[in-house]
Formats: sequence, structure tokens, C-alpha cells
Amino acid sequence: MKVVILLGAPGSGKGTVASRLAEQDSSLRHVSSGDLLRDAVKRQTPAGVEAEGYMKRGELVPDAIIAQMIGDLMAGITGECTLLLDGFPRTVAQAEILDGTISKCGAELKGAILLDVSDDIIVERIAGRRGCPKCGAGYHVTGLPPKVAGICDKCGTALVIRKDDNPETVQNRLAVYKAQTLPLIDFYRGRGQLSCIKGGIDPLEVIVAKAKQALA
Repeated sequence: MKVVILLGAPGSGKGTVASRLAEQDSSLRHVSSGDLLRDAVKRQTPAGVEAEGYMKRGELVPDAIIAQMIGDLMAGITGECTLLLDGFPRTVAQAEILDGTISKCGAELKGAILLDVSDDIIVERIAGRRGCPKCGAGYHVTGLPPKVAGICDKCGTALVIRKDDNPETVQNRLAVYKAQTLPLIDFYRGRGQLSCIKGGIDPLEVIVAKAKQALA
């Protein structure tokens, strides 16, 4: 099993690119840390039960628990597979914890792919995001519109705007990203494991093609 880490600011398109890659190649699996956490809590796995306790107290789930969930996922997969990790790690400390998890599972860290998008494009892009509160599907009013305006293609639920998708909040999130994750980019670059894709200009299909090439 191989692991590829997707890096990029909020709104850079990590989840969209990973989903498209997984749709095109059954050996690739998109793993969002948020979805992984919610699923573990729903299924009441040991790590999920522990994480739920922190969440109910309004505390951050420790890095080691998220890493354990990734390890549990790896343990349940048979055959050739490449995991596209989206949302974890976000810091160098998390990356070091993940290194241990990957090694323990006998997997291989193939590298990290950075989607590099300018702040101006990200703010504009996030302002147009819409999400389905029922099935979690994501859309954009111009970049990835639903077939019927305001309605989810998959389940017919009315789409909503996330509370933290306003410009001021986005700027704050970008500041946090730069403080926490830029050192992580240097970490993987220093190990010769970083591929950089300039995003925000080319069409999505071109970005996906470039990411696919980076995975080869």
C-alpha cells in the first residue's frame, strides 16, 4: 500500500482533485480526515469512541487518534491501493506521527502533492462554494454548479453556504494555514518528496491530469 499526501490551502481544490482521481482509477482512494473522523465516530470504533469524548468536551481530537484511524483504515484494506490523504497531516509534528503509522502498517509514503493557489483566487473560490447538508456533496456556483441551481444532484437537498466561507473568516484560515502548514511543505521538499502543481488558472481536468502524472 502507498500513501500520497495532498497539501494546499483551504479552497485549493484538494478534495475535488482527489475525488476525480479516485473516480478515474479504482486503485486510488480519497481519504478526507474529516470524513474518516465522522465515520469512526458513527461506527463507534475504539478510536472513534475516544475521539467522540474529546469532541463532546469541545476539545481538539489528538493527532495520535487521527493517525490511529488512518492505521485502522490501512489494516482493513487488501490488495494494491494508494491512499490520497486530504486534511492530515497539517503540521510537521503530525507528519512525524504519520510516518510512524505508515511504517507500522508496512505501507510506503510515496510523496506529497501541493496544489499552489494564490490567496485572491482562494477567497473568490470559497465565496462561491455550496454544500449539501445531507450527503456532503460539494459544488461551486461557477466552477462546479449543480444541474439545478441550489439543489444537490445526488439527493435533491437544498444546498447551503458554510458559516466559515465568508471572506474575513477565509483570510483568518489562510493565516493559520501559512503558520502551520508552510513548514510542512518545506519538510517534504527537504526530503525530496514534494511535487508542486500551480492551481487556480488551468481547468480542473488539466489540474487532475497533472496530479495523475505526479502520482506515476
